[in-house]
Amino acid sequence: LTDMMGHPPQAAIQTMIDRHQLDDTVAQLRAESDEIFSEILDDRLAPMPGLLELLDVLEHAAFDKAIATSSHRGHVTRVLAQFDLEPRFRFLLTSDDVTYGKPHPEIYCKASARLGFHPSNIMVLEDSEVGCRAAVAAGCFAIAVPGVFGAKSCYDGVQLIADSLADKLIFSALGLAGK
Repeated sequence: LTDMMGHPPQAAIQTMIDRHQLDDTVAQLRAESDEIFSEILDDRLAPMPGLLELLDVLEHAAFDKAIATSSHRGHVTRVLAQFDLEPRFRFLLTSDDVTYGKPHPEIYCKASARLGFHPSNIMVLEDSEVGCRAAVAAGCFAIAVPGVFGAKSCYDGVQLIADSLADKLIFSALGLAGK
């Protein structure tokens, strides 16, 4: 799972097909995955620990926020809609908006250009190894926030590894105090 995490859907599904020598196509498995995910979304989805507090603090401090994800747009908008989160971000970039998926830095370079900041002035909170590699390659201030599946990954080049989005290291790096 860790070598699929953070990659665009096409690449992640192809890895699964190759590893398990499946006869299914990427399109078939993507459709099946989207259907299964949609069925369990309402019951099992929850914000990452600390997310809502972090967003409140960032909004109070008038920080720009954006999402740059390897997921496809339909998936992300469905997840964000569950908690009415999309309006809290300036924009959303997905795998649909880039030519090269993570670990290529393209998505973070596009995000920094849209935000109007040099990448070194952008903080990226990432839960995957390939996402961290992309953020580091783009020149961003990268913080790994590994979940259960990413806990044993390699996060070379990141400035910090946080326990969760509630980790005071994140607030300190932003020059802010958590609630």
